[in-house]
Amino acid sequence: MKDYRDIRKSVEEKYDSLLSEFACKNSDAIRIAEDSDEIRPPFSIDRDRIMYSGAYKRLAGKTQVIYFSSLLDEQITNRIVHIQYVAQVARTIGKALSLNQDLIEAAALGHDLGHTPFGHDGEKYLDKLCKEYGIGGFSHNVHSLYIVEKMSYKGRGMNLTLQTRDAIVSHNGEIDEDRLAPDTDKTESDVLKYLDRKFIPDNPDVPMTLEGCVIRMSDTIAYIGTDIEDAIHLGLLSRSEIPQNVSKILGKNNSSIIDTLVKDIIVNSWNKNHLEFSKKTADALRELKKFNYKAIYLNEKLKPERRKIEKGFNILFESFSEDLETGNRNSDIYRHFLDQKNEEYIISTKNAEKVRDFIASMTDRYFKHQLEKITIPLINL
Repeated sequence: MKDYRDIRKSVEEKYDSLLSEFACKNSDAIRIAEDSDEIRPPFSIDRDRIMYSGAYKRLAGKTQVIYFSSLLDEQITNRIVHIQYVAQVARTIGKALSLNQDLIEAAALGHDLGHTPFGHDGEKYLDKLCKEYGIGGFSHNVHSLYIVEKMSYKGRGMNLTLQTRDAIVSHNGEIDEDRLAPDTDKTESDVLKYLDRKFIPDNPDVPMTLEGCVIRMSDTIAYIGTDIEDAIHLGLLSRSEIPQNVSKILGKNNSSIIDTLVKDIIVNSWNKNHLEFSKKTADALRELKKFNYKAIYLNEKLKPERRKIEKGFNILFESFSEDLETGNRNSDIYRHFLDQKNEEYIISTKNAEKVRDFIASMTDRYFKHQLEKITIPLINL
């Protein structure tokens, strides 16, 4: 009778034989310590470790882009919904190009684990505080790597493959790229260098696999149209405001925008060792990004919310820093966070880094709860 390890090997070899010559094969997976008793393929292991982590579960309570404190609307995209959109887009592209679907899914599910509450606004305010406290900057893609490498599972990390960790830290979809080819010469040290928070470049290195490139491109494809739909739903803009020359090429709604971009990248990347948009589509996408930035992300109606969020980050960082300095064991940074971490994390992590990690892990609602615990007693004095 066949041993299940033999079955796994047979299944992996069959799957690898169906992949493009440019795909990352299961046999290419690099993990520091592999469990020889596993029945699952290597990138499926990565996917499951990410999906069952606390960091992944908390994404359901984190803002994607638009936050209004006066409005509870569950039709607005949150962070975990965005991740599912990225996974869906990336799988469609990967399947058409015969790339490794397991690696794509693992990277998609893990790419935003390090996002703060309140989306990119929260990231900006936490970055500023980290620099003020002398612990380097804050970038969500770097923090996502930090979570899977060192912080999750009580501080043990997830022990993911190199290819998945690389796709996570290199995913930044904010970058304008018409063409993206993998850097196949990258090594473990090229990925781990990001864990030094002093090294956070504006533009992360390109991924080492074509699957990682798919995630980076899919991130943009997934959010560009949904941000418009959310903004229209909330009354921040109207569909007629979308530039006509853009809508003629890409479409006027999320469905048509995704359809156009996905088809374009598949057609122009077919049987190539890189991903590429046509020039017409790339130019339209670039213009749409500029439109979104001005009409949505810098919208004047969001300014009051941003001021409140920034004040909240300052109050929480200062308060939890004081709790650590005074050894206040009744503080929730101990009860809800540090008491669940292993001794190595406690010893090797600076106080300001512990505060950073605690705040970054919060959902929007938990953040507001902590802020109320601190500020309401002060108001009642």
